[in-house]
Amino acid sequence: MGFPNLVTERETSSEESSSSEDEGENIVVDDSENEEEEEEEEEEAQEEVVETKKREKKPITISLKKVCKVCKKAGHQAGFQGATYIDCPMKPCFLCKMPGHTTMTCPHRVATEHGVLPASPRNARHSVNFVFERQLRPNVPAIKPAFVVPDHVDCGVIRYHSRRVTCLEFHPTNNNILLSGDKKGQLGVWDFIKVSEKTVYSSVHTCILNNMRFSSVNHGTIYAASSDGTISCTDIETGFSESLMDLNPNGWHGPSSWRMLYGLDINAEKGLVLVADNFGFLYMLDARTNGRTGGPILIHKKGTKVVGLHINPVQPELLLSCGNDHFARLWDIRRLEAGSSICDLAHRRVVNSAYFSPQTGSKILTTSQDNRLRVWDSIFGSLDSPSREIVHSHDFNRHLTAFRAEWDPKDPSESLVVIGRYISENYNGVALHPIDFIDISNGQLVAEVMDPNITTISPVNKLHPRDDVLASGSSRSLFIWRPKDESEHVEQKVEWKILTCGKSGNNSSRKGDSDDSDDGLLGLKGKKLKRRRIQIKSSQKDQRALVL
Repeated sequence: MGFPNLVTERETSSEESSSSEDEGENIVVDDSENEEEEEEEEEEAQEEVVETKKREKKPITISLKKVCKVCKKAGHQAGFQGATYIDCPMKPCFLCKMPGHTTMTCPHRVATEHGVLPASPRNARHSVNFVFERQLRPNVPAIKPAFVVPDHVDCGVIRYHSRRVTCLEFHPTNNNILLSGDKKGQLGVWDFIKVSEKTVYSSVHTCILNNMRFSSVNHGTIYAASSDGTISCTDIETGFSESLMDLNPNGWHGPSSWRMLYGLDINAEKGLVLVADNFGFLYMLDARTNGRTGGPILIHKKGTKVVGLHINPVQPELLLSCGNDHFARLWDIRRLEAGSSICDLAHRRVVNSAYFSPQTGSKILTTSQDNRLRVWDSIFGSLDSPSREIVHSHDFNRHLTAFRAEWDPKDPSESLVVIGRYISENYNGVALHPIDFIDISNGQLVAEVMDPNITTISPVNKLHPRDDVLASGSSRSLFIWRPKDESEHVEQKVEWKILTCGKSGNNSSRKGDSDDSDDGLLGLKGKKLKRRRIQIKSSQKDQRALVL
């Protein structure tokens, strides 16, 4: 039902004009009467009527019609209607970016493997490929093992951070420790076995904490890159933090000169900490002296963000970078200089992430803003085009951390990846945003992980390097997922361990903070949280107690 049409009369600009309009309304020109009057009076009257009509101002008609937020035209709407996404008829499909159909009828929405074919080996006679087949291929099992998917929430912390979660990292030796960074620059340390044991260091950075990496020498120390232009080295036990590099020593002088650090990784073999900024430059620090080594190197188009860096796990002299110039680039650290990239992997839009495969380092997985996951099967073969492209919903607008598809480090076949989903689906009347597990060898959706109590989007996901555990960051909250124990007794109740932090209430009313609202979690929107037990009604075989 549309809005009514409102007619608003303009006010007169002066008393003179209003009196003239009144006079014009009282003047009636009749030919029979004017014949008896003098010709001079008739001419004066007609001239006065003409002048009055010229000065008369027409009313303004305001039509309050609903317009499309995408194309700004009336007659249709676009966007989410509950769990359903309605496309703009003036634009192509929001999911696959192709014309001729809508998101709800897109074949890629029904099956992620639609149109995905395994690529045949290329350049098989290459000498480097021969070395790969002899030395690395034997470590890859001939038969793909069964995937283990963590699909049930084991514990969580509600409103752990004051702003949305931006990155996660598991401790390299302690299986129970999870580190998290947020938009405000805070660093969180959480023991998810002892749910209540959590620490948040708020003085590490003053702006978005974009990436974290543990020191290869001291596992009690973590390096972090932030949008405040600094690299920090923090002791996770004491919270003592040291700034190793500051690209903005003179403070704020406008966005054209403010440098922000995004991509970060560590080359353990050479003892280097590599970090990249929002102007396309790469910086290197000596991890032993915590000092800079060399000058900045332009590795992407000048003036564009370098959002990701990754060192090859088998050949640490290889570096993979990605950025806002629509490219992922492969580099040799031994001769790293501007324009010396080994290969440039072109994309249609911004590249959110690029990672080598965790076991052999021979594959490349990228996540692009054009709703595509791209896979290159071998870095020793032809990299002119990807081996396959998988359509997946992760193109977002604002107020979200960028989606990044990450490998399962425990999968010996190097084919299982995890990534959050942007477009919601209707599950029993509830709009949910699942976390997808995808087999990148054929593009098949292995599992979609969801919980009816988590209604916010989960763009940050991290798989444990040793245990069957998934950590997800959904707005300001953290959740730990584990596989459901099929051998548990039918009548046994599984207890959800949830810790609530921060203040309750609706914070979504603040402008620009729609990404930081957790009020949709656990169905407690607009209510004050209390310590109580909520019994979730489900099937007779699975009854779970939720502790708040």
